[in-house]
Amino acid sequence: MTFYFPKLTLAALALLASTGLASAGPGGAGHGHGDETAYGKPGDPKKPSRLVQVVMSERDGKMLFIPDRIEVRRGEQIKFALRNNGEIDHEIVVATLEENLKHAVEMQKNPDMEHDDPNAKRLAPKKTGEIVWAFTKAGEFDFSCLIPGHREAGMTGKVIVK
Repeated sequence: MTFYFPKLTLAALALLASTGLASAGPGGAGHGHGDETAYGKPGDPKKPSRLVQVVMSERDGKMLFIPDRIEVRRGEQIKFALRNNGEIDHEIVVATLEENLKHAVEMQKNPDMEHDDPNAKRLAPKKTGEIVWAFTKAGEFDFSCLIPGHREAGMTGKVIVK
């Protein structure tokens, strides 16, 4: 059986593969879901973790996370219990600030990009979800909603790992 694809489709696929845009996983292209990143690694749901509840919402023309600052001990595993109390979709992406800003540019080009990554979760209104993440390195890291316009409307926060 022979398949014929337009040249533009093949060129687009080649471009996506070469730039790593086909995968929005932690650490960018070439990193598997189990790999450690600058901001830690996917957690193990079978191991103990501290529960941190994070609410996503819109209020008075702003979009926000509550809380927008989380302090963590180096080596601590966190289970983020996520709830979208808003009226529109929101997401949370945990990464370095640099990685989130770079990914935000890609989201501008492809606003419906779906994330299937251990450090990211998109939720419809009134839905819940979770992320389990182990923070293995000290530093200041970012979490943002990268749906176009949301980060700019205030939907960002910091994880301080000591």
